[in-house]
Amino acid sequence: MAKILIVEDEAKIARFLELELKHEGYEVELAGDGRLGLEKALKNNVDLIVLDIMLPGLSGIEVCRRVRQESQVPIIMLTAKDDVTDKVAGLDIGADDYMTKPFAIEELLARIRVALNRKKQAVQPLTDVLQIGSLILNLKSHSAYYDKEELILTKKEYELLEYLIRNKNVALTREQLLNNVWDYEYFGDTNVVDVYIRYLRQKIDEKYGIHLITTVRGLGYIIKE
Repeated sequence: MAKILIVEDEAKIARFLELELKHEGYEVELAGDGRLGLEKALKNNVDLIVLDIMLPGLSGIEVCRRVRQESQVPIIMLTAKDDVTDKVAGLDIGADDYMTKPFAIEELLARIRVALNRKKQAVQPLTDVLQIGSLILNLKSHSAYYDKEELILTKKEYELLEYLIRNKNVALTREQLLNNVWDYEYFGDTNVVDVYIRYLRQKIDEKYGIHLITTVRGLGYIIKE
């Protein structure tokens, strides 16, 4: 699971975020000032930074600027001020997202998932084709074929199938599929995943008499090699 660094000088907020993120399964590190935050950001191999702007030592803007000189780690900035100048400054020096306090923890968690997903997609090796058995996905044309016969898939069906194949042999929860295929468009409604899995099974498993998508009881779904 991803490691997240929280750089926040308000102890109650930092502790609240730490508990919420750990509950979601993330590994969490804390820093209470800008200098320590910068040190941990550069040395501790974190996957994402939640960075307050108003910090002792070094401001969040300065921390972000220095981190961006050495790393493209996703940064979500927080501030108590609804100040457009701060927002523009943070985004201009490389922050990925921005939230104003107070905020709903569900929204922050959703933004974290989106930022981590973008990072994961960015580091995936470039290839034009994904294949598993007789099933081939052409990533350039967003088309799918089984034994050279084209499958008629909707955009979301294709994206769900692509994500399952990219993560073949990994059991994926409904929440993971929802967050990575739909982002937070259907926040909290995992039934949409089951509906689209059924569509794919009708178009692939049932049509060709194969068992491509397996249900993992109590968890989600998997495509095995």
